[in-house]
Formats: sequence, structure tokens, C-alpha cells
Amino acid sequence: MIGRTTRTLTEPLPPTVCVPADGLGYEIDVPMSTLYKLPPVGQAVTLHTHLAIREDAHVLYGFATPAERSAFRALIKVSGIGARTALAVLSGLSVDDLADAVERQESGRLVKVPGIGKKTAERLLLELRDKLGAVAGLSRPDGAPAPAGGDDVLNALQALGYSAAEARRAMAALPEGLSVSDGIRQALKALARG
Repeated sequence: MIGRTTRTLTEPLPPTVCVPADGLGYEIDVPMSTLYKLPPVGQAVTLHTHLAIREDAHVLYGFATPAERSAFRALIKVSGIGARTALAVLSGLSVDDLADAVERQESGRLVKVPGIGKKTAERLLLELRDKLGAVAGLSRPDGAPAPAGGDDVLNALQALGYSAAEARRAMAALPEGLSVSDGIRQALKALARG
């Protein structure tokens, strides 16, 4: 399995990028969210990848963060959702927005994504309910892991009435190595500051 690649970006041809490796050029399908984060052509790019092997093709998908890749993997496990639809979802919604929509069971946000109808949105909400919170709740925007006890901090903030998105934003600023109680205390201070 190819898990990550760091190469010089040569051709961004939406929705694909091409990166060279030893005389070959790997075409990697990416969501628009990743495409917007790419450096200029000629600079190094790191993509977290997922290799799909089918009878008729080997397709490499790339993502700017491990959280995006994890969300993609959760999406393609949903019955009736293929890789193209999963890329469309991640192009239309950030991982945090998707997790928030799933948590709040808001199908209206998903039906705005091209190719997602009401029934598909409801199936996504149902099947991702327990899977996506951990993906978004334990990640930071820069792809680094969240502090230990992240689930406990997230659950405590939600119990206090904060939305999952608000809690995750506050948790993103927490330094590593905090205890759960210190994490909650610092997250509450960050939320109070706005």
C-alpha cells in the first residue's frame, strides 16, 4: 500500500495532479479541498494517499491531511458510495463540516454536494454516525494528532453545550501532553475568548 508520497508537483490538472518518481509520473486524484492547498508547480508536495486496486485499474487518491484520507476511507465504506462521490463530498465539505453535519444529522448540507440526493444523504448520515467523529475530533488542521484524551475533552465540551465544530476548533490550539482536566480548562478559556 502506498501511504504517502512527497514529490515535486509538475501538473495540476483538476481533479488530478501528476507527480514524478524515477522517470514515471503518478497521476493522483484529489478532492478540490486538497487542490486548493497545493504549492506552486515545481515545489515539493506531500500527499497522504489511498491506493484502490480494481480489476480494470489501479487508482491513487491523494489528500492534504490524514483526516481527509480517513474521511475518504469512511465514505467509500458506505453502501453505494464510490470514490468519485467521496471525492465530491470532500470537495464540497471540509472534514470538520462533514463530521458536524453527521453529528447534527443535517442532510441539507450533504444534498448541496453534486451527486448526493436526499436518500444518499440520509444513508451517509446513518452509516457515518459513529465513524466520522473520531476522524475529525482527533485531528488538527495541520494533520498533527490531537492531545491525548481528545475524545474526553471533546465529549466534555459537547456536554457543556458547545457544538462539535466549536469544540474541535478550541482543541486544535491545545498543546500536546495536557491532562484531560487541563485540556478542558484551556479549551474553555479559548472558547470564552471567542
